Amino acid sequence: MTAPADAVARIDGIFDHQDSHGGGGTITNGDTQWMTAGSGLLHIEAPPESLVMSGGLFHGLQLWVNLPAKDKMMAPKYQDIRGGSVALLTSPDGGSLVRVIAGDLDGHQGPGSTFTPITMIHATLAPGAELTLPWREDFNGLAYVLAGRGSAGTERRPVRTGQAAVFGAGGSLTVRADEKQDGNTPDLEVVLLGGRPIREPMVHYGPFVMNTRDELQQAFEDFQKGRLGTVPAVHGMTAEGPRA
Repeated sequence: MTAPADAVARIDGIFDHQDSHGGGGTITNGDTQWMTAGSGLLHIEAPPESLVMSGGLFHGLQLWVNLPAKDKMMAPKYQDIRGGSVALLTSPDGGSLVRVIAGDLDGHQGPGSTFTPITMIHATLAPGAELTLPWREDFNGLAYVLAGRGSAGTERRPVRTGQAAVFGAGGSLTVRADEKQDGNTPDLEVVLLGGRPIREPMVHYGPFVMNTRDELQQAFEDFQKGRLGTVPAVHGMTAEGPRA
C-alpha cells in the first residue's frame, strides 16, 4: 500500500499541502515539498483559495519517484524544503545558476532526503550559456524544460518549454540556452533529473504503485476500509486521494 515519493517544486505561485500523517505546509517561489507515501496516507495539494479567487501565476513541477520494494512499507514522511536551503552553484562563466534540490552533484548535497538514489537539479541558463555537469555513470538522466528554448547533449538536440530530453550513457549532462529567447521567458529554465534504475516488477492503478497485483489489491482494500487515515478539513480543499 505504497506509492512513489511525490516531489512538488514551485517556480511561481503558492501551494498548500495537508496529509493524514500530519505533514503540511505552504510553499511559494523556489520552494519544494517532498512527500514520501511509504505505508500509506491521504493528502491534499491545491493553491490557496485566495489565489484561486484573485487569479495569478501558478507554475511548478510534480515528480513521482518510485520506491524499492524494501522501502515501500516505511513510515510516511513530509519535507518542507525552502528555496534558501538548496545548494546554490554557478557555472565557471557565470552564465548558469544551479540549484541542487536533492541528491549529490560533484560533492554538493541537496537538502531533499530520498530513499531511491536520485539527483534533482533546477538550472537557469542565460541566453547563449552552456552548462555541463558531472553525472554518475550508474544513473539515468533527463532534462525537462520549464521555460525557454535550448538544446540538450553535445549533439545540441533542440528542446523547448514542456519537452524532455533523455540522455544516453556517460559521465556528464550538457544543456545549452538559445541565443534568443522570447520576452516572456528571458532565460532557459530546466530541471535535470536522474537516478539509479530500480529494475523491479511494478504494477500501478491510479495513485497506487506496488510490485505485485496482490499488493495492489491490498492497497485498495486498505484505502476503502479507512486504514490510511483522514486528512484534516481545510476550507476550499478536497482530498486528492491516496499516495498509498
